[in-house]
Amino acid sequence: MKVGLTGGIGSGKSTVLEMLHELGAAVIDADAISRASTAAGGPAIPAIAERFGPEFIDATGALDRQRMRAHVYAHPDARRELEAIVHPLVRAESDRQVAAAQAQGARCIVFDVPLLVESGRWRQQVDRVVVVDCLPVTQVARVQARSGLAAAEVEAIIAAQAPRSLRLAAADAVIFNDGIGLDELRAEVGQVAQGLGL
Repeated sequence: MKVGLTGGIGSGKSTVLEMLHELGAAVIDADAISRASTAAGGPAIPAIAERFGPEFIDATGALDRQRMRAHVYAHPDARRELEAIVHPLVRAESDRQVAAAQAQGARCIVFDVPLLVESGRWRQQVDRVVVVDCLPVTQVARVQARSGLAAAEVEAIIAAQAPRSLRLAAADAVIFNDGIGLDELRAEVGQVAQGLGL
């Protein structure tokens, strides 16, 4: 069973992913693979420096995320250009990890895909889509608490993602992570996990 897990920024998707992993799912974290590709020495760095300029690489040799974030919001085409560099690398590493999980006999592989709805291609590659959802006001509060971004910055990130209604429309299962504690969330995740063969 291949499962796509998605949710807006601040929805608690990473926490849910960890819980599914604890229940026995093999986890493919596209976000972590993407971050690794733009870390110091990552495979995307030479192409990013060539396309955007050396000023987009920080002193450690990693992508200057803050500078790139500002550039992408100011120049929408830059997002597509960056994705054209990073996405094929993420896809290749994801395929390698899937093959390894299958070789180890995994019953369920969960793909953590923040942009599952936006990308279009993911829906055809998974058997089920699980959406972690919460109210937009909760998203803003959580992201502000963890990152120190201003509310307007968080709202801009949310606006750049697929609308909540589109994510919910794509869902085979929804985990509503708002106003509940970790134990209640774990119980909700456990219910969904049963339907995934875990």
